[in-house]
Amino acid sequence: MERLWLLIDADDTLWENARHFEEAVAEFIDFLGHSRLSAAEIREILDRIELDHLGEQGYGSRSFGRNLRRCFARLADRRYDEVDLDRAEAIAERIFHRPVEIIEGVSETLAYLSERHHLTLFTKGHPEEQLLKFQRSRLGPRFHGCRVVPEKDAAAYRELAGSEGMAPARTWMIGNSPNSDIHPALEAGLNAVLVPHEATWSLELSDTPPPSERFRIVERFRDLEKLF
Repeated sequence: MERLWLLIDADDTLWENARHFEEAVAEFIDFLGHSRLSAAEIREILDRIELDHLGEQGYGSRSFGRNLRRCFARLADRRYDEVDLDRAEAIAERIFHRPVEIIEGVSETLAYLSERHHLTLFTKGHPEEQLLKFQRSRLGPRFHGCRVVPEKDAAAYRELAGSEGMAPARTWMIGNSPNSDIHPALEAGLNAVLVPHEATWSLELSDTPPPSERFRIVERFRDLEKLF
């Protein structure tokens, strides 16, 4: 079999991530203890704050912590002080120190794929945080390379493919996010595989094209063995 280039996402593709953020949001809402706003309304406001600050601070648990701090200051309907703001931010800080939880079937499937194809970890976020998780995962030996970018848009895919000499027709992006892993990869002329995750961040979700020769959907990560 001719070797392919497989670009593989990290968060919620190889290891759990969104669930940790959702747990932190629930803890934050409980700590905020708002007298009128529902949990859904608070979450909607927090999402808007996150979108407003993505351009200046990017992704990651520490950026998320700053947004929890902003959200608390905006919504609190009781007297608060710096200790309260620090406590809100600390809810996100704990995510940074959590052990990496590898998704079921990932280790075995990477072992299978790495014997047949060139694997590159391609993820977005804060470089220090993402590389630390990659190190903690102990999955490094399965990959030929690792690239962390601020945003996974079509330009980032083109730059990666060009710099590494990847033929677009033989390059596949594999991940759980339609907005980061599927649409921009297809726009850049690559192929893509969606591996859905039930906890994928709502801001990463959108409609996907119908399956085709360039786009596939699998139920779980281990199903990649049937494709590659």
